[in-house]
Parts: sequence; structure tokens; C-alpha cells
Amino acid sequence: MSRVCQITGKKVMVGNNVSHSKRRTRRKFYPNLFDKRFYLVEEDRWVKLRVSASGIRTINKKGLKNALEDAREKGYLKSY
Repeated sequence: MSRVCQITGKKVMVGNNVSHSKRRTRRKFYPNLFDKRFYLVEEDRWVKLRVSASGIRTINKKGLKNALEDAREKGYLKSY
């Protein structure tokens, strides 16, 4: 599985390690991802998602069904 949030679309970013002497070496910033199961009440089933911490907060704010629909519209999620 790739390191991409299925709700927010957050993925690996690339940047620099900067030492005290200001030398720069490339590094990666990984999103804070979790493999979680959510209960979809409307369809009476469990849904497995790979979500970031901010994706979990988005689900808590909007509700699971609305968050899944928004993610599908934006292209982060094909089916659930």
C-alpha cells in the first residue's frame, strides 16, 4: 500500500535535512497514517481505510458517509 491518506489525499513530501553548518541532504516527510476500520451505519458494514490523523478528524467532523463522498469526488478514493 502506498503512503497516501484515502480521505485527505496527504502523501509523502520531500525536503531537506539542514545541519548546523547549513549543509542540505534530501529527506522525506511521511504523513501520520493509520489503518482503521470504520462502521458505515447506512450500509450496515465495516469499511477499512488508510487515513491520516487529520483524516480521522475530518471523519469526526463531517461524518463517515460525507467524508467518503467528498474523497471520491476529489479522486482520493475509488470505491469503499
